[in-house]
Amino acid sequence: MYGENLRANSQEPPDLPALGTLLVDTSRADRVGEFRGVAGPYWSLRPAGGGAEWEVEPRHVRPAVLIEQLRARTARLNARSRGEVL
Repeated sequence: MYGENLRANSQEPPDLPALGTLLVDTSRADRVGEFRGVAGPYWSLRPAGGGAEWEVEPRHVRPAVLIEQLRARTARLNARSRGEVL
């Protein structure tokens, strides 16, 4: 299931996702973040529950599967219920 989202040995960058799409950064222990935009050759991601953005090479990103999306959305709702500014 994970392999269907990867492009093996491809030199062209993957298509840009829509803003807010949940993605997984495989170079940082499968950290989940919302796509925020492009910064030079990198993509900017931000934790779904709020926090500092980070940059990642597009080749290290894959779409989040359903369980990862659910965990990220739950983290966001929990942060909002605690009154955190997102």
